[in-house]
Amino acid sequence: MKAEAKCYECLERLVLQTAGLSTDDEHLRVQAIAAGREVLKEHFSTDAVTIDIASRFHRVIRQITRNPDPYLEMKEKEIAISREMSRKIRSQYGDSLIDLIKFAAVGNGLDFFRPIDEVVEQMKQSVAFLIDDTNLFESRLRSARSILYLADNAGEIFFDMPLLNRMRESARVIYVVKESPVQNDLTMREIRQTGMEAEAGEVMTTGTDNPGVMWADASESFKVEFESADLIFAKGMGFYEGLTELPPNGKVFHCLMAKCGAVSRSLGVSMGNYVAFMR
Repeated sequence: MKAEAKCYECLERLVLQTAGLSTDDEHLRVQAIAAGREVLKEHFSTDAVTIDIASRFHRVIRQITRNPDPYLEMKEKEIAISREMSRKIRSQYGDSLIDLIKFAAVGNGLDFFRPIDEVVEQMKQSVAFLIDDTNLFESRLRSARSILYLADNAGEIFFDMPLLNRMRESARVIYVVKESPVQNDLTMREIRQTGMEAEAGEVMTTGTDNPGVMWADASESFKVEFESADLIFAKGMGFYEGLTELPPNGKVFHCLMAKCGAVSRSLGVSMGNYVAFMR
């Protein structure tokens, strides 16, 4: 998905947020903001993909501030809230595959641009997919032998596990996380931190620190598994933005909340709507 002109403002907000979380040193923060804005100015265009631009200025900000994980504290808060929320609302969802997809989707409501109290209230609402291919996914799952489950935000792990375990009843499923910290995305560190390493089972990374995945940056091992998988379950906007740059192959199932105007317009839904569709 290509950037819109309006994406520039949002990306600039992200530069400011990341630099602010990276250091308390005012001099370093000013340096990081200036460098991040310069990267944004250099690489932004409506022929570019926002997650590619974001990964570029995240790297520069981390380097200048010497902070390898600016969102660490935010992730820890989200993990604590998500652990509690997943327990509180699990009873609102049944045990059918489609119910478990909805439960996984509600975890994608986590959003580091919005007040956490607002996010918690929204997570209490039941999920309805405005675009809904869940029946198609269920049908495809019956014959699938290998699946990649592309994870998004760190706190979503508690919402992912019931669905992951159900998929594993019929197929080999690899849980895919980011290679190293970027924004509030899930890495191996957070899997260990939550104590869910055993439940997560087979895990690999995209090989990149990108908020989604850009094919040129992905590791060869990820590409091999992606190409050979029967199904790809892709959580979140980052994977939607990156993977829609590839030709549709009919096996990538996107599951996400539309949290920004550009993604909402691309999908033809309103902000805050959930979608689940095969591409």
